[in-house]
Amino acid sequence: MAAQSKPRSIWNGWLSWGTVNVPVKLYSAVQDKSIHFNQLHGKDGARIKQKRINPRTGDEVPYDRIVRGYEVSPDKWVVLTKEDAQAAEGSRAKVIDIEEFVADDQIDPVYYDKPYWIGPQEGGEHAYQVVEKALEKSGKVGIGRFVLRSKESLVALRPRDGILTLSTMRFDEELIPPDKVNYEEPKKAPGDREINMAAKLVDSLAGDFKPDKYEDTYREAVLQLVEKKAKGEEIEIPEAKPEEETDDLMAALEASLSGSKS
Repeated sequence: MAAQSKPRSIWNGWLSWGTVNVPVKLYSAVQDKSIHFNQLHGKDGARIKQKRINPRTGDEVPYDRIVRGYEVSPDKWVVLTKEDAQAAEGSRAKVIDIEEFVADDQIDPVYYDKPYWIGPQEGGEHAYQVVEKALEKSGKVGIGRFVLRSKESLVALRPRDGILTLSTMRFDEELIPPDKVNYEEPKKAPGDREINMAAKLVDSLAGDFKPDKYEDTYREAVLQLVEKKAKGEEIEIPEAKPEEETDDLMAALEASLSGSKS
């Protein structure tokens, strides 16, 4: 088996709270396993190219001549340069600024977005370990702010297996309140017997979370399909079977509970 290459940092800066500043590096904690398709011309299979076209002249625009603009009114734009973006980031552009520490169970998972690993820069190993051990001992999560690729994110800092992790988070104003999901109340309120039976079904399926137990079965199915088509094999499309609505909820719960036990 070939040795895996050392991951490259995507950001260098400082982890800071109060007067404590630790030089750190940021690494992506996820890798893209999605299947990516290219657009082809259906007639001859030529790959489609996308060009940036000026709609006024019809000419293609080189990438280095493209600027970013914000529409302030119909067809009126304010152009922002890279220097303008740096001005918006302010003096904290290279800082993960931790503002407070909270209990982990106070954070609803709906706020979490993307995970990263944090490692120390050369010379910052001792301070890095002090921070990691302190968080591990306290059981708290650091909450702060961080700018990456011209976007500020709320972040959560926590230890994991001797490494500091950073999770970007959504600001509260970005979330749609759950009360926006409206539905009519059922004519008959759930009974205790139904609820208790459903709770027993939950308990019967309870276990420890093991991430490696779950695989992307859809991705594997697509790869197998691609392999078959490459060999010229015929593809059989299975008939979709619509799910039937449960008429007798108690009977369905009892059957599910019996099945889970067996």
